[in-house]
Amino acid sequence: MELKINGKIHNVDVEDGMPLLWVLRDELNMTGTKYGCGVSSCGACTVMIDGEATRTCTLPASTAAGKDIRTIEGVAQGGQLSAVQKAWIEHQVPQCGYCQSGQIMVAEALLDSNPTPTDEDIDKAMTNICRCGTYQRVRAAIHTAAKWRAEQTTLPG
Repeated sequence: MELKINGKIHNVDVEDGMPLLWVLRDELNMTGTKYGCGVSSCGACTVMIDGEATRTCTLPASTAAGKDIRTIEGVAQGGQLSAVQKAWIEHQVPQCGYCQSGQIMVAEALLDSNPTPTDEDIDKAMTNICRCGTYQRVRAAIHTAAKWRAEQTTLPG
């Protein structure tokens, strides 16, 4: 099966029904995407597929073939963190950090589709579970990233 991940083509020999999460982690050693619940509820396994935040722990890899897959490893470009990643650092969002790759992927997808989200938009989009409860910091970081993206300024750091 051929998968396009972070702009590169990967050929993997796996069963069609193998969840994309396990292809990423076990076959391609892309361990930034995390396993959380195994039932697509928590969001730790979120990546973007064709620009949409998608949970991968129950998604058969075969359904992602021929689509553009972006993982947390593909968010930074040219050695530079994205506005969302920099805002995450600025607002000290992570505590344990386990859910953060999925949270960042949803935030990236949100800002790609809605560059100026309201608190309500953020709350609606950010359905990932954070055991540490950093939801207020997540919201603040998204607002900061939206501002930085809009200003197109040099980001801190």
